[in-house]
Amino acid sequence: MHSVSLMPQLITSDWKFAASQFGKAFTDTVIVHCSERNMNMLTLDGVDVMGERLAEEVIDIIKKRRRLKKISFIAHSVGGLVARYTIGRLYRPASKSQELPADDFQGLNAKGTIYGLKAMNFITVATPHLGSWGNKQVPFLFGLTAVEKVAALIIHLIFRRTGRHLFLTDNDAQKPPLLQRMVEDCDLQFMSALEAFERRVAYSNVGNDHIVGWRTSSIRRNSELPKWDKSLNEKYPHIVYQEYTEGSTSENRPLDNTDLNSNDVLEEKLVVGLTRLSWERVDVSFHSSKQRFAAHSVIQVKDALMHSEGADVIQHMIDHFLI
Repeated sequence: MHSVSLMPQLITSDWKFAASQFGKAFTDTVIVHCSERNMNMLTLDGVDVMGERLAEEVIDIIKKRRRLKKISFIAHSVGGLVARYTIGRLYRPASKSQELPADDFQGLNAKGTIYGLKAMNFITVATPHLGSWGNKQVPFLFGLTAVEKVAALIIHLIFRRTGRHLFLTDNDAQKPPLLQRMVEDCDLQFMSALEAFERRVAYSNVGNDHIVGWRTSSIRRNSELPKWDKSLNEKYPHIVYQEYTEGSTSENRPLDNTDLNSNDVLEEKLVVGLTRLSWERVDVSFHSSKQRFAAHSVIQVKDALMHSEGADVIQHMIDHFLI
């Protein structure tokens, strides 16, 4: 029974080593595909536009490989947001998943499919799930409120539509920010699609990631960030903390829609929405690495000389990957 693992990437060489390791580990069971639809300047077009492109790419793969039964996503940085949009586009309720013959639906998740395929692993690495607008969500802004406010005003000049989405300053057709809409089933069935996966995993850098903060990548409130110590696990030396949290229903209620310009209110909306589902959180530290100040991209090994720095994190993904 074959499955496909997709790795949304921004540069052709990103995740080349990880893809090869997954291919070696699951030679006969998993087809690894590194996305090529959102490269270079195309990453500035917005999370939704990139999500539509990735959705078309996934559909093409599924149509060409009719024996596929399952699907997983592994995504880095903003690619995690793009993947969340994509699965919302491709989600099919169980009663409407007609892309595969009837006999192929035995054992499929009753919560729905991703274009007819059983949803298995949804894994993000250093993804700004709560956006980049807020205190220390972009660490290189040093947590200075004035600097963060200026960044929110000018980010679109640098990163165009994607920048607006990350800083939650978009208001297309007077709608709430896209990332807020993506924690609901509104334009698309974003949360139903995410819920369809057997497991959801967020890998986060606890420090030295100057682009994506720990809080936003691990989907936690500031008060929920755990204390951590140097890993004692020889197999995964860069993994310093792990936890599994059940989905929360105690806060599963609409928040007051007033004061949407408040960082705290908007961030709380995103946390509450995403934590309705269960998550595995894996916290990573490259504090002892020679490349620790490039923690955001260390995991994106590009050649044989660099692969050892993030190899244990990739191995952790492989060891816990559901097929």
